[in-house]
Amino acid sequence: MPTHPSSTSRLPVVFIPHGGGPWPFVEMGLPKAEVQSLATYLRQVGQRLTTPPKALLVISAHWEEPVPTVMTSEAPPILYDYQGFPPESYRITWPAPGSPSLAARVRELLSTAGFATAEDPARGYDHGTFIPLKLTYPEADIPCVQLSLKQGLDPAEHLAMGRALAPLRDEGVFIIGSGLTFHNLRAFGDPRAYEVSAKFDAWVQDAATAPASLRDEMLTQWTQAPFARLAHPREEHLLPLMVAAGAAGEDRGTTAWAGAMMGTRISGYQFG
Repeated sequence: MPTHPSSTSRLPVVFIPHGGGPWPFVEMGLPKAEVQSLATYLRQVGQRLTTPPKALLVISAHWEEPVPTVMTSEAPPILYDYQGFPPESYRITWPAPGSPSLAARVRELLSTAGFATAEDPARGYDHGTFIPLKLTYPEADIPCVQLSLKQGLDPAEHLAMGRALAPLRDEGVFIIGSGLTFHNLRAFGDPRAYEVSAKFDAWVQDAATAPASLRDEMLTQWTQAPFARLAHPREEHLLPLMVAAGAAGEDRGTTAWAGAMMGTRISGYQFG
């Protein structure tokens, strides 16, 4: 990993919906068209890059720590952080190498921006990383590091984290926020949830595709959106979008994918 900007073309930043549990690899009774649509999008995420990444930095909704924390293992294990699925769900592999040098660079950038940071040498890839990226990078040959969310889930702090990490885009690092634009476990499968999710998702699209200053203002005040707390009783699945938006800088977002999952409307975004 380089530790300073290089001649590498600037990589975009993405926010991807990672679905639920091991959905693309295990039969879960989901509509086949929904599964196929999201899986096709995730397979194409890497193909949209004009420059192959040297490493991946993933901010998953499924990891929170008191301070931003990075994985430092050279060979991270798989963390099967879901329950109640068939036995084959716990045999899914994605043996991408880690990158201690990228982890150190992430800590350096965050520290320079005023964040206290930490590292975790034992942490493995959770399903916010290994499930979608097994589709995007099935060869698992690109070094990958996960970065945690910061407890408290303050949107402004996570936008600031993203801004601090923006130089990585010029260093060959593909920054990926992994979450969901709708995450209310009690609402999944409820036919009334679609309209609620669609209205919130329309607001997310307006925010993510707005000019940077307006985008950041809207995301900071996301609880003012229609049905915000019905869409996210707890906002950990929305916070990776804040980090991605912060890293986007002045690049405006585009809607890279929009569709349905578990009876709700969700979407994914690319910046740059």
